[in-house]
Amino acid sequence: MLNTGNRRTLRPLPPPLLLPALLLAAALLAGVVVAKAVPAGGRPGGAGASPRELVLGQSAPFSGPSAQLGLEYRIGAEAWFAEVNRRGGIHGRRIRLVSRDDRYEPDLTLANTRRLIQDDGAFALFGYVGTPTVKAVLPLVEATRIPLIAPLTGARLLRQPLQPLVFNLRASYQAEIDRMVDDLVREGRFRIAVLYQNDAFGADGLASVRRALVRHRLKPVAMAAVQRNSREVGGAARDILAGDPNGVIVVSSYPSSAAFSRELYRRGSSAQLMNVSFVGTRALQDALPGGQANGIGVAQVVPFPWDRRVPVVASYQRLMARVQQRPSYGFNSLEGFLAAQLMSEGLRRAGPNPSRAALVAGLESIRNLDLGGFRLQLGPKDHDASSVVELTYLGAQPWEP
Repeated sequence: MLNTGNRRTLRPLPPPLLLPALLLAAALLAGVVVAKAVPAGGRPGGAGASPRELVLGQSAPFSGPSAQLGLEYRIGAEAWFAEVNRRGGIHGRRIRLVSRDDRYEPDLTLANTRRLIQDDGAFALFGYVGTPTVKAVLPLVEATRIPLIAPLTGARLLRQPLQPLVFNLRASYQAEIDRMVDDLVREGRFRIAVLYQNDAFGADGLASVRRALVRHRLKPVAMAAVQRNSREVGGAARDILAGDPNGVIVVSSYPSSAAFSRELYRRGSSAQLMNVSFVGTRALQDALPGGQANGIGVAQVVPFPWDRRVPVVASYQRLMARVQQRPSYGFNSLEGFLAAQLMSEGLRRAGPNPSRAALVAGLESIRNLDLGGFRLQLGPKDHDASSVVELTYLGAQPWEP
């Protein structure tokens, strides 16, 4: 169900408080910690499912240029899992999240996933971050028949054709980019360029932009690629500006997006910049000096994290306060929180003696599940739980809800 919503202008967010030490302390407090090595298989209920706990495996960036994405997603998930454990777990089993750092590098993601399955005995994989990283592990997911739940990517390769073991919480990048292009065209911005990351993520986004523009009988006026996690964007900025665009779709993580935004600002461009949600709203804004973030657009695939009128947002804020000394809210941590609820519902439906096949069946049985203002819908031929997309625009004045 597409939620067109109204535009929102985001003022500078409160400073980031999710330092690794704080995250670890919060995890310890919540009882959701990185596990010691445990044997895989041979357990009641299948690998990763003992009479006392369910082990979930996560590979994501917790260090390096893209660390903020993984850190924020994990703390949101931990806030929900901590509440589940406080209530006695799922069918008497506590959830234990094993998180390994891949620095947003596919080779590390693959190595981490092997360890999660073989050494940590993961029952399921959860909360991976990024298109190239997830692409790297799909053959292993298929070979081991282990479900992958709620990866932070809107890539087409996880949706078409249907991946039988992958379940997506978020809307696709195609849905995000369709919405951004429609908005630009509605404002009379027909000269649209594309900056894209030179990997599977960027290729997916570039293809999505082309498809979105075709609907308006348009083509990109310029295209340029940047390397993953790179801030070297001078050449890309020159190539984009050569097309004289009045709108630019940016399909990249925040280090490159921020550097590109600064470069266009320096060169005096007035083109409207629009980012897909993966950029990370807080990370992008933190990376830009005062005033330079003003007016930059970012697509979002979850509700506004400061709108307590939405019941699930009020619950998110309350539970985040339990695992943080000074609560800090944002889109990525709210996505992790919602993803953890999807994961928990699938485990509940898998029954008291769960198997991976039962988890898949449980997730596919979800119909019109309302988490409190955010609805989920899945089925045997539909593994995309939500199609919500909303556009937000960064602001320049100090603001805090």
